[in-house]
Amino acid sequence: MRWIFRLIAFAVIIWLAMLLSGYGILIGSHNNAAGLGLQCRYLTARQSVTTQFIYSESGLIGISQCPLLRKSETVIEH
Repeated sequence: MRWIFRLIAFAVIIWLAMLLSGYGILIGSHNNAAGLGLQCRYLTARQSVTTQFIYSESGLIGISQCPLLRKSETVIEH
């Protein structure tokens, strides 16, 4: 029973860190139909965000894989 409370506390701490920092964690990715783009999906504390990148297998021109963490939103608005 104690490990359930620790797991819940850990999840709350991670969620608060994501909320305050604006970072998202990669939850999925796939190549676009033409193969020139890479679509990455991130889970933030508030929503799920989709981002498009230029894809190249070598990573010379674009990226070859989606980054695991990404700043997805502005935390403080003016």
